[in-house]
Amino acid sequence: MSSGPGADSAPAPTTHDTLPGAPAEGARKSSMFSSLRVRNYRLFFLGQVVSNIGTWMQRIAQDWLVLSLTGSATAVGVTTALQFLPMLLFGLYGGVLVDRLPKRRTLLGTQAAMGVTGVALALLTLSGHVEVWHVYVAAFAVGLATVLDNPARQSFVSEMVGPDQLQNAVSLNSANFQSARLVGPAVAGLMITGVGTGWAFLANGLSFVAPVAGLLLMRSRELHVVQRAPRGKGQLREGLRYVAGRPELIWPIVLVGFVGTFGFNFPVYLTAFADDVFHAGAGSYSLFNTLMAVGSLIGALLAARRGTARLRVLVAAGIAFGVVELAAAAAPSLWLFALLMAPIGVFGMTLNVTANTSLQMGTDPAMRGRVMALYMMVFLGGSPVGAPIAGWITDAYGVRAGLAAGGAISAAAAVTVGVVLTRIGGLRLAVGWRHGHPTVRFVPRERREELTAVA
Repeated sequence: MSSGPGADSAPAPTTHDTLPGAPAEGARKSSMFSSLRVRNYRLFFLGQVVSNIGTWMQRIAQDWLVLSLTGSATAVGVTTALQFLPMLLFGLYGGVLVDRLPKRRTLLGTQAAMGVTGVALALLTLSGHVEVWHVYVAAFAVGLATVLDNPARQSFVSEMVGPDQLQNAVSLNSANFQSARLVGPAVAGLMITGVGTGWAFLANGLSFVAPVAGLLLMRSRELHVVQRAPRGKGQLREGLRYVAGRPELIWPIVLVGFVGTFGFNFPVYLTAFADDVFHAGAGSYSLFNTLMAVGSLIGALLAARRGTARLRVLVAAGIAFGVVELAAAAAPSLWLFALLMAPIGVFGMTLNVTANTSLQMGTDPAMRGRVMALYMMVFLGGSPVGAPIAGWITDAYGVRAGLAAGGAISAAAAVTVGVVLTRIGGLRLAVGWRHGHPTVRFVPRERREELTAVA
């Protein structure tokens, strides 16, 4: 059922430790796949299943091709940097444009552009004319499309499903991406070995037919229409002031920024643990990544079952993520270290899904593109900043010290953000027993004595 303009703009009332904008304590809880009952979102989800697998195939094929052409790991790093550079440079401006433009049409354009880029790179590779600068241009072109695609895709979810199903849909999007992370590289490896990198690029390019078809088949009348921002001067500054003036928005972004910058440098840590600590080679590195992807998938599916984005979940996930990283840094054996990758994936995904949902639910729809662009810029931009720091600590003091530092900073940031949000929200921590079970909750200050008496 469609709703009128701005129907989802008013945040739901918050209770206890529910984050601003999330459904209230008594809100109906979703089943794990409830948002797939919405036809428009189902079309979007199925298209993304195909496209995400293609995207992971292209990532693997792209790195392999550059390495084959140049023999240089630095060239591979340049390719990755070129793909993320546009988001760092123009991400906020992309958010401004997304708030002005119809998101469905924007996604049709960005998805088609990425598909054309994949097909062009495939033709160059299959014809034997590909050079490394072609790959650089393709990576930068995909990055430019991502400047609009990322905030549009993030904020379009709420227009498809509405506020009641938002957390479920965001969680399923994450589960979708993590599933592709398990399937795509494996398929890419088989294609590269069997028929060559060009066919992997072609498969990725053609995979964008699925999301484009899904967008074209959607029913416009069933979308939750929101009023777009008009053209005007100072809209970027307006967006930044909007976020800075709302603690429920700025502090989750700060937390994700710290965790993403210092805690998520796994390409640095996992290769060093596989080679330098456990002397186990590429097979163990692949195992570490697979187990983390499985944990991330589980975390996304568990988040899909929750009906609210709660303060305690956001903070607890950040603390748990840091603590498990500290435990992994001290793990004496390869198998214990490998097993700890799964809970790291669970808590990292829980943190990201909860922050993503709380931002979308707590943001005026006319500002959602700019807010999500800032979120994605912080999230994606953390690694280029944090990776050199992590590498320096690892080289100077060892990889265990590097991973431990990342875990300690992540946990400390989560504790700090938790304290700040509870003080701003007039909340206090209440620990007690209820119905024979221990409870830990954030409650309004005036209710603490009442809850203690009941407990």
